[in-house]
Amino acid sequence: MESRWRALVILTAARTSLGFQFQSIASLSNDLMPSLGMSYAELGFLIGLYFLPGVLVALPAGAASRRFGDKRLILSGLLLMTIGGAVCAMAESVGVLAIGRLVSGVGGVVLNVVMAKVVIDWFADRELVLAMAIFVNAFPIGVGLALLTLGTVSAFAGWQSAMTIVIVVTLAALLAVWAWCEVHQNDPQVAGAKTYVRTSLNGSEWRLVILGGSIWGVFNGCFALLFAFGPDLLVLQGGAMASTVGVIVGLATWSVVASVQVGGILGQNWIKPSVLMTWGALLWCFFLVVLALWPPMGPIAVVGACLAMGLPVGAIMSLPAESLRPDSRSLGTSYFYLWLYAGNGLLPPLAGWLRDSTGQPGAPILLSAILVLTMLGLYSVAQALISRRSSPG
Repeated sequence: MESRWRALVILTAARTSLGFQFQSIASLSNDLMPSLGMSYAELGFLIGLYFLPGVLVALPAGAASRRFGDKRLILSGLLLMTIGGAVCAMAESVGVLAIGRLVSGVGGVVLNVVMAKVVIDWFADRELVLAMAIFVNAFPIGVGLALLTLGTVSAFAGWQSAMTIVIVVTLAALLAVWAWCEVHQNDPQVAGAKTYVRTSLNGSEWRLVILGGSIWGVFNGCFALLFAFGPDLLVLQGGAMASTVGVIVGLATWSVVASVQVGGILGQNWIKPSVLMTWGALLWCFFLVVLALWPPMGPIAVVGACLAMGLPVGAIMSLPAESLRPDSRSLGTSYFYLWLYAGNGLLPPLAGWLRDSTGQPGAPILLSAILVLTMLGLYSVAQALISRRSSPG
């Protein structure tokens, strides 16, 4: 196997552990909320807290990777995720759970920022859309595995036991990266520190990174809202029994996995990324509205939303490569992910507050539908800027 594909496989596995840990709180909410006396607002806060540190950590993570090396930062991120998972497993209050979630989130931010940059390094010259689709796909795979397994384990052995599984998964990812992930020639461990002087972004790069990061932040925030508040909505609508709703939503995440790969292949070879983005966003919005307002179609709407949302992922994640010079890639990717964490950290608490204040279980899902349309508008602006920049004269 070529080094770049082997690296992609290992980094994809590590990203799977990220999705698995991120989803753990939402997957265990049925046991956590009564056990610790949590409100929906607190649940949303804990979900968003995982990525909220990215607002402060994303830029230092990019700078640290230039100084200490990409692989070392990836290993450090996985170590923090493992430590934070251990704190969560031992928590007896919402406050301690929040501390563990925060530590895990810092590690997840470091992991996410640096791994995305490494994948771009390996595939910048060829097959980038496909590679980014495969890489990004790992997150919903991890989310789906958490939905399928953690609730069942919690029902039989308690939520602390389920949290222990999360620790095992992140530790296994750490060992895999340490043992088998080869460093790229652009890694400072190979290239040398002099290659990684601080590089400023030019005006065009700034605008495109802000737009691209905002799009990815809205995308991930809406993804989190669907899997945090969708199961509760299905139960209250009568669309599924509480004992089976986790399985339904977990299986729906495999629809995301399939559609991300289909979108990556189509975007690489046959269909313009802008077309995938347009149809994916419109269909996603449609199914979210159906989920919120038409109870009998709830399970079908969840699957439909998952099938639609994956189509534009490769196109979105190729924006940094389209926007950034090679020597500004580390810094630009950090800014790209800073906007992601702002959206992904703030939207779940906002949705939880909206759910509590309105008393409407469909309110977070309708919020997602509005934000998906906003994401489509931002992408249109980004594409216009890219076209203008590449035009002769």
